[in-house]
Amino acid sequence: MYLLFGACSSCYLLLFFCFQYDLSIPGVFQLTRGSSITNGLHPLQDQHASLDLTTEQCESTFPGLTKDIQNTVALGPFEIQPSGTDGPLQVRIKDGKILVYQPGRIETLSTELLDAQTATLHQLHRAVITTPTRLPDTIITINVNDQPFGSAFSYTRPAFRPPSSGSHGPSLTRAFLMPHFSFWAWPLPSIGSIGRATAATGMIESQIPFSRKDRRVAWRGTMGWNSAHYPASRENLLRLTEDADWADVQALHGYEIEADGSTAISGKVNSTTTNNALMIEDFCRYKYVLYTEGITYSGRLQFLQMCRSVLISPPIAWLQHSTHLIKPLFSTDILPKPEHDYSREGSDGSKAAWSIHYPPEQANAVFVSPDWSDLEQTVAWLERNPRMAEGIAERQRNLFVGQGYLSPAAEVCYWRALIRGWSEAVRYENSDWDGRRPIAWELFSLGGGGSKVG
Repeated sequence: MYLLFGACSSCYLLLFFCFQYDLSIPGVFQLTRGSSITNGLHPLQDQHASLDLTTEQCESTFPGLTKDIQNTVALGPFEIQPSGTDGPLQVRIKDGKILVYQPGRIETLSTELLDAQTATLHQLHRAVITTPTRLPDTIITINVNDQPFGSAFSYTRPAFRPPSSGSHGPSLTRAFLMPHFSFWAWPLPSIGSIGRATAATGMIESQIPFSRKDRRVAWRGTMGWNSAHYPASRENLLRLTEDADWADVQALHGYEIEADGSTAISGKVNSTTTNNALMIEDFCRYKYVLYTEGITYSGRLQFLQMCRSVLISPPIAWLQHSTHLIKPLFSTDILPKPEHDYSREGSDGSKAAWSIHYPPEQANAVFVSPDWSDLEQTVAWLERNPRMAEGIAERQRNLFVGQGYLSPAAEVCYWRALIRGWSEAVRYENSDWDGRRPIAWELFSLGGGGSKVG
């Protein structure tokens, strides 16, 4: 018995070292990290969960992910200077560590912006400490407001100017697009984080095939948040879908807009008395999900893209870090065009930003008229062509979930490419920062966003 126990222990240790150090036993087998003993088992390491992919692995696993970074770098070099007391957050990456320059306005930030800032710095830190190769030393400006400005890491950037603004309106800045803070966490009761939502949507998608989903279009949102690109978008949507049996469209109750633009939430999600919000994964129970932008972007986009549902939206006016992966089918390409009605085609800026029209067999989203006037016709066309509709829905989920473009691996790959791209284009004088003492990220993170760090 002791001999048998000893032999088993020796075999276990041998297998452990073979796996740990990628060793092989000639004539027997080779076992490495990421391999599986039989085809019936999942790999020991899911590549989409890996945080230490090399640059080459990132590019081969997620082709096209960093296209926007490359386009922004191609605009040429730019200069930055230290922020003033009311300026944005700035951080220095040096020798693989993150140092934070104390923002003077930290105590004036809303709770939502403090959460976004903290989550974004956690994302940046995770990407830096897990990189398999050294990242360049640099100084970065980070903007956690919804509105982009100047040269900075930002959540969004306008794809085109509003039709009525001429040369005015939101400037087409060289904002370097960074992943949304929800990739770390978003403390809304209906969301939580990308990780939680991914698991929850996966459960729903495994239980409900597309053909058995609710055939209505689904939307929840606050009123009063409309962009200059589509000034009456939400009001039009509610008006056109009122009492429609093909739509589950409701303005949210129990949400109030504060003076600073933040959202105060009362009640609990799914409470029948205080609000009518849906858990974010429950949108995946519908065949068709609607995306509306707010004053700028809406953070719900990446969550809706996890669904095997048809994403329907006016041409997107505010880009996020993965928006360029959308391949839209335009309603104008599948519906009869009313004579002399050119409003459905969108502005010249919209047409330039979304110049490629994909056929139904290639599309992963549907773009409708900016005023939603052809939404009912579009949904009717999708209902008459269920295989086309399911294909669009399948391609969306397959890209963002199946191919991992919203995965932890893709996120850190993108962050590291973002740091490299920024460092390639940014110019600054080190002497400008000589009089400023940065705070180690580890210490800054203990101050509740920095407000208690002296």
